[in-house]
Amino acid sequence: MASRLRGGGSALPGLVAERVDPGFLAHALSRVSDGIVVVSGTNGKTTTTKMLVAVLRAHGRTVFTNPTGSNFTRGVISSMLGELPLHGRLRADLAVLELDEAHALKFAATVKPTHALLLNVARDQLDRFAEIDHTAGLLASLAEQTTQGVVLNLDDSFISRIRDRVASGVSVTWFGVDESIADRLPELQEQDVRFEDDFTPPTAGPDDGLLKPHDERSFSILFGENGSAAVGPLELQQRGLAAMINATAATTTARSLLGTCFDPRVAAEALAAVTPPFGRGEVVMVDGQPLELVLVKNPAGFTVALGTYGSTPVATMVAINDNYADGRDVSWLYDVSFESLRDRGVSVTSGVRGYDMALRLSYDDVTVDAVETDLDRALDAFLARHPDEPKRIFCTYTAMMALRRTLAARYDLPDIGEEAK
Repeated sequence: MASRLRGGGSALPGLVAERVDPGFLAHALSRVSDGIVVVSGTNGKTTTTKMLVAVLRAHGRTVFTNPTGSNFTRGVISSMLGELPLHGRLRADLAVLELDEAHALKFAATVKPTHALLLNVARDQLDRFAEIDHTAGLLASLAEQTTQGVVLNLDDSFISRIRDRVASGVSVTWFGVDESIADRLPELQEQDVRFEDDFTPPTAGPDDGLLKPHDERSFSILFGENGSAAVGPLELQQRGLAAMINATAATTTARSLLGTCFDPRVAAEALAAVTPPFGRGEVVMVDGQPLELVLVKNPAGFTVALGTYGSTPVATMVAINDNYADGRDVSWLYDVSFESLRDRGVSVTSGVRGYDMALRLSYDDVTVDAVETDLDRALDAFLARHPDEPKRIFCTYTAMMALRRTLAARYDLPDIGEEAK
């Protein structure tokens, strides 16, 4: 059956395989020898997974991973079909899988992960404790079902409390930020305000990774007593403090998996070579000028994106859809401050909610030159308005996918699925 379903980038083959054979995943992964790692959380899954895979491969490990952003179980199966030999079992040392919180549990019901990396919990459209608690509960359940090791964010109060749900005998490793930049955490992640006064981050040990920035681009990841086993200094191709934290999470996990085989120099070189996943600060050269695609999907993520990318005045477009994958309710946009866009304004707003976005910007005194709900026409207008200057597009998931496909067709970019190879 696997051979008949091979080919193509669609998740449909995975959906078919999943329905025909509910045990497909367990069978296909049964010969993965050194571990099955699930990466989950609200923000940073795609970037962190790509970094972790790069570090492991740089150490000589054969790693299977799912294509960028394909974080449902059927996406995992679809990406697997083209790599399966006739006996139907994957040949790999490790499987590193990015999974959305709910689908991570669906996966764990079929295949128990040996390791889990849990990044953060944030509002994913609306500021509702019920929603946040539900997400935290899903991640806690995933940790409960992990059999060998769990890596947790020590600075995220929702994630750090999961420590109490980890089974006896399963190792717990932490990643976080050095105390010298603890004051910047509120711009990056949520805290549970109901228990904020009672939250004290766990104390990092010698096997835990701490981010230590040296400037806006250079940083080290500290391990060991007083950082004696540091990775770096290094610079990433992707900008911003959030990317540095993702690198810290990935490196901490890789070190946990590789043990004494972990080489700090190899890890630093691998991280420095990682290109941004599509839409996560990816830069497309359009007629000699850079066009940057930045994914936004919740208040925390948009705030971080504006802090990372919005400080440099460039021609700006914002594309907001309200499809299922984006979240139907876009009222979360009112929890984001757009003041950093005032000086230059926004050239075009687009997407299904292009007019809603323009209205939201008006409340922060950000001028909008034009609204065009059709994404392709908006892109054409945006490029025509600013032919000789750098450009940036902030976009929700489905808007980003549509724009990326258009840009790929015009400028010979790699297919989205190729980024995982």
